[in-house]
Amino acid sequence: MHLPRPTTPRLEPIPKVAARAREVMESSFANAVNVLATMAHNRTISKALGEFAQTILFKGDLSRRDVEIAVLRMGWNCQSVYEFGQHTLMARAEVMTDEEIYLVTRPIAEGNWTPAEAAVLQVVDDLYADDCVSDATWAEAASHFNEAELVHLIAAAGCYRMVSGFLNSAGVQRDEGVPGWPTAPSGRSGD
Repeated sequence: MHLPRPTTPRLEPIPKVAARAREVMESSFANAVNVLATMAHNRTISKALGEFAQTILFKGDLSRRDVEIAVLRMGWNCQSVYEFGQHTLMARAEVMTDEEIYLVTRPIAEGNWTPAEAAVLQVVDDLYADDCVSDATWAEAASHFNEAELVHLIAAAGCYRMVSGFLNSAGVQRDEGVPGWPTAPSGRSGD
C-alpha cells in the first residue's frame, strides 16, 4: 500500500537553478530540471547525492543495463513516477527496449529476463520489501555477480530508493517530455 503522492510541488524548484539546469540539459535526451532545482534547497545534500548517483549510474562494476533495471524496478516499487520516467529516457537511449521497460513493472516471471537480470529484479524486490536480501536471492545473485558487483547492486537499489522517497515526498513534478508509467506493448494486456 502506498500513500497518495502529492500532485503539486511541496518544495518549489528554485528558478535560478532551473534556468541553469535547462541550459545544461538543452542537448541531452534527459530533462531533470525539476529534481535539480528542487534538491538545490540544500546545496550540500544536492552535491553529495548528485555525485553518488553519478557514481552509481556510470562507474563501478555493474553493467549499465543491470543498473537501469535496478533503478527502474526501485522507482516502480516506490511508485515514483518521476524516477521511473527519467530512467525510462535513460534506459531507452542506452540499454533497454520499451517492452523491457514495461516488463520491469510486472512480476519477474512475465519477462524474458536472463537469470542474472531476474536476480537483479529479485534483489531490488527483497530490499524494497524488507531492507535485506534473502538467503535464496543472495545465493542466486552471487552465482551471477562478483562481490564488487553485488555491492554496486545493493548501493544502486538503496540510492534510488532514497531518491524516489525524496521525489515523492517533495512532490517533484515530471519535466516536459518525461514519460509517466509505461503501457503494455501491443499484444500484451496490463493490469
